[in-house]
Amino acid sequence: MEDLVIGLLSQNIVLILAAIFLIIVVLKGVRIVPQSEKHVVERFGRLHAVMGPGINFIVPFLDVVRHQISILERQLPNASQDAITKDNVLVQIDTSVFYRIIEPEKTVYRIRDVDGAISTTVAGIVRAEIGKMDLDEVQSNRANLIGAIQSSVETAVDDWGIEVTRAEILDVNLDQATRDAMLQQLNAERARRAQVTEAEGTRRAVELAADAELYAAEQTAKARRIQADAEAYATQVVAVAIKENGLEAAQYQVALKQVEALNALGNGEGSQTIVLPAAALEAFGDAFKLLKGGS
Repeated sequence: MEDLVIGLLSQNIVLILAAIFLIIVVLKGVRIVPQSEKHVVERFGRLHAVMGPGINFIVPFLDVVRHQISILERQLPNASQDAITKDNVLVQIDTSVFYRIIEPEKTVYRIRDVDGAISTTVAGIVRAEIGKMDLDEVQSNRANLIGAIQSSVETAVDDWGIEVTRAEILDVNLDQATRDAMLQQLNAERARRAQVTEAEGTRRAVELAADAELYAAEQTAKARRIQADAEAYATQVVAVAIKENGLEAAQYQVALKQVEALNALGNGEGSQTIVLPAAALEAFGDAFKLLKGGS
Protein backbone atom coordinates (compact mmCIF):
# COMPACT_ATOMS: atom_id res chain seq x y z
CA MET A 1 0.00 0.00 0.00
CA GLU A 2 2.76 2.39 0.87
CA ASP A 3 4.49 1.55 -2.41
CA LEU A 4 1.31 2.43 -4.28
CA VAL A 5 1.02 5.75 -2.54
CA ILE A 6 4.67 6.51 -3.20
CA GLY A 7 4.20 5.63 -6.86
CA LEU A 8 1.18 7.87 -7.18
CA LEU A 9 3.00 10.72 -5.51
CA SER A 10 5.98 10.26 -7.78
CA GLN A 11 3.73 10.22 -10.80
CA ASN A 12 1.97 13.38 -9.66
CA ILE A 13 5.26 15.11 -9.06
CA VAL A 14 6.41 14.22 -12.56
CA LEU A 15 3.18 15.53 -14.02
CA ILE A 16 3.47 18.71 -12.01
CA LEU A 17 7.05 19.18 -13.11
CA ALA A 18 6.08 18.49 -16.73
CA ALA A 19 3.28 21.04 -16.47
CA ILE A 20 5.63 23.61 -14.97
CA PHE A 21 8.17 22.90 -17.70
CA LEU A 22 5.48 23.25 -20.35
CA ILE A 23 4.37 26.55 -18.87
CA ILE A 24 7.96 27.79 -18.86
CA VAL A 25 8.42 26.70 -22.49
CA VAL A 26 5.25 28.50 -23.53
CA LEU A 27 6.24 31.67 -21.67
CA LYS A 28 9.68 31.63 -23.23
CA GLY A 29 8.49 30.63 -26.68
CA VAL A 30 5.72 33.19 -27.04
CA ARG A 31 6.66 36.85 -27.23
CA ILE A 32 4.27 39.78 -27.48
CA VAL A 33 5.99 42.84 -28.92
CA PRO A 34 4.40 46.29 -28.33
CA GLN A 35 3.48 48.48 -31.30
CA SER A 36 6.25 50.96 -30.53
CA GLU A 37 9.07 48.40 -30.39
CA LYS A 38 11.05 45.85 -32.32
CA HIS A 39 12.97 42.99 -30.69
CA VAL A 40 16.27 41.60 -31.91
CA VAL A 41 16.58 37.80 -31.40
CA GLU A 42 19.91 35.99 -31.18
CA ARG A 43 20.58 32.25 -31.43
CA PHE A 44 23.87 31.08 -30.02
CA GLY A 45 25.10 34.66 -29.96
CA ARG A 46 24.31 35.43 -33.59
CA LEU A 47 21.51 37.49 -35.12
CA HIS A 48 18.58 35.23 -35.82
CA ALA A 49 15.50 37.40 -36.34
CA VAL A 50 13.85 40.77 -35.74
CA MET A 51 10.38 40.53 -34.26
CA GLY A 52 7.80 43.17 -35.12
CA PRO A 53 4.73 44.27 -33.13
CA GLY A 54 2.26 41.51 -32.21
CA ILE A 55 2.58 37.81 -31.19
CA ASN A 56 5.87 36.11 -32.09
CA PHE A 57 7.28 32.65 -31.44
CA ILE A 58 10.86 31.65 -30.67
CA VAL A 59 12.60 28.43 -29.70
CA PRO A 60 13.01 28.44 -25.92
CA PHE A 61 16.51 28.11 -24.49
CA LEU A 62 17.95 28.49 -28.00
CA ASP A 63 16.66 31.91 -29.01
CA VAL A 64 17.18 34.93 -26.78
CA VAL A 65 15.65 38.40 -27.11
CA ARG A 66 18.84 40.40 -26.82
CA HIS A 67 17.67 43.93 -27.66
CA GLN A 68 14.34 45.69 -27.30
CA ILE A 69 14.49 48.74 -29.55
CA SER A 70 11.96 51.58 -29.51
CA ILE A 71 10.97 52.74 -33.00
CA LEU A 72 9.40 55.97 -31.78
CA GLU A 73 10.75 59.25 -33.14
CA ARG A 74 13.50 60.70 -30.99
CA GLN A 75 14.96 64.15 -30.59
CA LEU A 76 18.64 64.73 -30.05
CA PRO A 77 19.60 67.32 -27.44
CA ASN A 78 19.98 70.77 -28.97
CA ALA A 79 23.55 71.21 -30.14
CA SER A 80 25.60 74.32 -30.83
CA GLN A 81 28.69 74.41 -33.03
CA ASP A 82 30.87 77.09 -34.57
CA ALA A 83 31.21 77.45 -38.33
CA ILE A 84 32.89 79.86 -40.73
CA THR A 85 30.96 81.17 -43.72
CA LYS A 86 32.30 81.56 -47.24
CA ASP A 87 32.99 85.26 -46.56
CA ASN A 88 35.00 84.38 -43.40
CA VAL A 89 32.41 85.27 -40.76
CA LEU A 90 32.37 83.17 -37.57
CA VAL A 91 28.84 82.08 -36.67
CA GLN A 92 27.40 79.84 -33.99
CA ILE A 93 24.67 77.48 -35.20
CA ASP A 94 22.10 75.93 -32.87
CA THR A 95 20.60 72.76 -34.35
CA SER A 96 18.06 70.13 -33.44
CA VAL A 97 17.64 66.74 -35.14
CA PHE A 98 14.77 64.22 -35.00
CA TYR A 99 15.23 60.59 -36.02
CA ARG A 100 13.86 57.10 -35.57
CA ILE A 101 15.27 53.59 -35.87
CA ILE A 102 13.78 51.61 -38.75
CA GLU A 103 16.28 48.69 -38.96
CA PRO A 104 17.31 47.72 -35.42
CA GLU A 105 19.60 44.94 -36.61
CA LYS A 106 21.87 47.57 -38.21
CA THR A 107 21.69 49.96 -35.29
CA VAL A 108 22.64 47.50 -32.53
CA TYR A 109 25.44 45.82 -34.44
CA ARG A 110 27.04 48.76 -36.28
CA ILE A 111 27.04 51.68 -33.87
CA ARG A 112 27.36 51.84 -30.10
CA ASP A 113 26.31 55.40 -29.21
CA VAL A 114 23.63 56.39 -31.71
CA ASP A 115 22.93 59.85 -30.33
CA GLY A 116 26.61 60.75 -30.10
CA ALA A 117 27.31 59.49 -33.62
CA ILE A 118 24.43 61.46 -35.12
CA SER A 119 25.44 64.62 -33.22
CA THR A 120 29.00 64.39 -34.50
CA THR A 121 27.78 63.77 -38.05
CA VAL A 122 25.40 66.72 -37.93
CA ALA A 123 28.11 69.04 -36.60
CA GLY A 124 30.47 68.17 -39.44
CA ILE A 125 27.77 68.52 -42.10
CA VAL A 126 26.62 71.87 -40.71
CA ARG A 127 30.17 73.25 -40.84
CA ALA A 128 30.61 71.98 -44.40
CA GLU A 129 27.31 73.48 -45.62
CA ILE A 130 27.88 76.82 -43.87
CA GLY A 131 31.31 77.04 -45.48
CA LYS A 132 29.66 77.00 -48.92
CA MET A 133 27.46 80.05 -48.24
CA ASP A 134 27.92 83.74 -47.49
CA LEU A 135 26.48 85.16 -44.29
CA ASP A 136 23.60 86.82 -46.13
CA GLU A 137 22.68 83.49 -47.74
CA VAL A 138 22.75 81.75 -44.36
CA GLN A 139 20.33 84.34 -42.98
CA SER A 140 17.97 84.48 -45.96
CA ASN A 141 18.05 80.89 -47.30
CA ARG A 142 17.62 78.99 -44.05
CA ALA A 143 15.06 76.62 -45.56
CA ASN A 144 17.48 75.55 -48.32
CA LEU A 145 20.24 75.13 -45.75
CA ILE A 146 18.04 72.91 -43.57
CA GLY A 147 17.11 70.79 -46.58
CA ALA A 148 20.77 70.33 -47.55
CA ILE A 149 21.75 69.38 -43.99
CA GLN A 150 18.91 66.86 -43.66
CA SER A 151 19.72 65.24 -47.00
CA SER A 152 23.42 64.93 -46.12
CA VAL A 153 22.66 63.49 -42.67
CA GLU A 154 20.25 60.91 -44.12
CA THR A 155 22.93 59.73 -46.53
CA ALA A 156 25.54 59.51 -43.75
CA VAL A 157 23.39 57.52 -41.30
CA ASP A 158 21.77 55.19 -43.83
CA ASP A 159 24.11 52.30 -42.89
CA TRP A 160 22.99 52.58 -39.25
CA GLY A 161 19.34 51.76 -40.00
CA ILE A 162 18.23 55.25 -38.98
CA GLU A 163 15.81 57.64 -40.68
CA VAL A 164 16.29 61.37 -40.07
CA THR A 165 12.76 62.76 -39.97
CA ARG A 166 13.57 66.40 -39.42
CA ALA A 167 16.49 68.77 -38.96
CA GLU A 168 16.08 72.31 -37.66
CA ILE A 169 18.35 75.33 -37.36
CA LEU A 170 17.13 77.04 -34.21
CA ASP A 171 19.35 80.10 -34.29
CA VAL A 172 22.32 81.70 -36.02
CA ASN A 173 24.41 83.76 -33.59
CA LEU A 174 27.20 86.19 -34.44
CA ASP A 175 30.08 87.46 -32.34
CA GLN A 176 29.88 91.02 -31.00
CA ALA A 177 32.39 92.48 -33.47
CA THR A 178 30.42 91.14 -36.43
CA ARG A 179 27.19 92.46 -34.93
CA ASP A 180 28.69 95.93 -34.54
CA ALA A 181 29.94 95.91 -38.13
CA MET A 182 26.54 94.79 -39.42
CA LEU A 183 24.85 97.53 -37.37
CA GLN A 184 27.12 100.16 -38.91
CA GLN A 185 26.40 98.79 -42.35
CA LEU A 186 22.67 98.87 -41.64
CA ASN A 187 22.84 102.50 -40.47
CA ALA A 188 24.84 103.45 -43.56
CA GLU A 189 22.30 101.77 -45.80
CA ARG A 190 19.46 103.62 -44.08
CA ALA A 191 21.27 106.95 -44.53
CA ARG A 192 21.87 106.17 -48.19
CA ARG A 193 18.21 105.34 -48.73
CA ALA A 194 17.19 108.58 -47.03
CA GLN A 195 19.48 110.58 -49.33
CA VAL A 196 18.14 108.76 -52.36
CA THR A 197 14.57 109.47 -51.29
CA GLU A 198 15.34 113.15 -50.74
CA ALA A 199 17.08 113.41 -54.12
CA GLU A 200 14.16 111.74 -55.84
CA GLY A 201 11.77 114.17 -54.14
CA THR A 202 13.81 117.17 -55.29
CA ARG A 203 13.98 115.85 -58.81
CA ARG A 204 10.25 115.27 -58.84
CA ALA A 205 9.60 118.81 -57.63
CA VAL A 206 11.80 120.21 -60.41
CA GLU A 207 10.01 118.06 -62.95
CA LEU A 208 6.62 119.29 -61.74
CA ALA A 209 7.75 122.94 -61.86
CA ALA A 210 9.08 122.44 -65.38
CA ASP A 211 5.81 120.79 -66.40
CA ALA A 212 3.88 123.76 -64.97
CA GLU A 213 6.02 126.27 -66.88
CA LEU A 214 5.65 124.24 -70.04
CA TYR A 215 1.89 124.12 -69.59
CA ALA A 216 1.74 127.90 -69.03
CA ALA A 217 3.85 128.52 -72.13
CA GLU A 218 1.63 126.20 -74.17
CA GLN A 219 -1.50 128.00 -72.98
CA THR A 220 0.04 131.43 -73.77
CA ALA A 221 1.05 130.26 -77.21
CA LYS A 222 -2.41 128.85 -77.72
CA ALA A 223 -4.02 132.17 -76.75
CA ARG A 224 -1.72 134.07 -79.08
CA ARG A 225 -2.47 131.67 -81.87
CA ILE A 226 -6.21 132.19 -81.35
CA GLN A 227 -5.74 135.96 -81.29
CA ALA A 228 -3.65 135.81 -84.44
CA ASP A 229 -6.30 133.66 -86.10
CA ALA A 230 -8.96 136.24 -85.13
CA GLU A 231 -6.90 139.11 -86.49
CA ALA A 232 -6.22 137.18 -89.64
CA TYR A 233 -9.92 136.48 -89.99
CA ALA A 234 -10.75 140.18 -89.52
CA THR A 235 -8.13 141.15 -92.09
CA GLN A 236 -9.56 138.58 -94.45
CA VAL A 237 -13.06 140.03 -94.01
CA VAL A 238 -11.76 143.52 -94.77
CA ALA A 239 -9.88 142.23 -97.75
CA VAL A 240 -13.02 140.54 -99.06
CA ALA A 241 -15.03 143.74 -98.54
CA ILE A 242 -12.40 145.80 -100.38
CA LYS A 243 -12.35 143.28 -103.16
CA GLU A 244 -16.13 143.37 -103.49
CA ASN A 245 -16.77 147.14 -102.91
CA GLY A 246 -13.54 148.59 -104.13
CA LEU A 247 -11.93 151.72 -102.71
CA GLU A 248 -15.15 152.94 -101.07
CA ALA A 249 -15.08 150.11 -98.53
CA ALA A 250 -11.50 150.99 -97.59
CA GLN A 251 -12.36 154.65 -97.18
CA TYR A 252 -15.39 153.66 -95.09
CA GLN A 253 -13.20 151.69 -92.69
CA VAL A 254 -10.71 154.59 -92.38
CA ALA A 255 -13.52 157.03 -91.70
CA LEU A 256 -14.96 154.82 -88.98
CA LYS A 257 -11.58 154.61 -87.28
CA GLN A 258 -11.24 158.39 -87.34
CA VAL A 259 -14.74 158.85 -85.89
CA GLU A 260 -13.96 156.43 -83.10
CA ALA A 261 -10.74 158.26 -82.32
CA LEU A 262 -12.52 161.64 -82.16
CA ASN A 263 -15.23 160.22 -79.90
CA ALA A 264 -12.60 158.91 -77.54
CA LEU A 265 -10.90 162.29 -77.52
CA GLY A 266 -14.18 164.05 -76.77
CA ASN A 267 -15.08 161.75 -73.93
CA GLY A 268 -11.88 162.49 -72.08
CA GLU A 269 -12.13 164.31 -68.74
CA GLY A 270 -11.80 168.12 -68.87
CA SER A 271 -12.20 168.27 -72.63
CA GLN A 272 -14.52 171.17 -73.47
CA THR A 273 -13.16 172.15 -76.86
CA ILE A 274 -12.27 169.90 -79.76
CA VAL A 275 -9.97 171.14 -82.46
CA LEU A 276 -10.53 169.38 -85.76
CA PRO A 277 -8.14 169.53 -88.64
CA ALA A 278 -9.41 170.30 -92.07
CA ALA A 279 -8.76 166.78 -93.17
CA ALA A 280 -11.07 165.54 -90.39
CA LEU A 281 -14.02 167.48 -91.86
CA GLU A 282 -13.41 165.89 -95.19
CA ALA A 283 -13.22 162.48 -93.46
CA PHE A 284 -16.58 163.13 -91.80
CA GLY A 285 -18.07 164.08 -95.10
CA ASP A 286 -16.72 160.99 -96.78
CA ALA A 287 -17.98 158.85 -93.92
CA PHE A 288 -21.48 160.34 -94.10
CA LYS A 289 -21.53 159.88 -97.82
CA LEU A 290 -20.48 156.32 -97.47
CA LEU A 291 -23.02 155.73 -94.72
CA LYS A 292 -25.70 157.24 -96.79
CA GLY A 293 -24.67 155.31 -99.83
CA GLY A 294 -24.46 152.11 -97.83
CA SER A 295 -27.96 152.58 -96.47
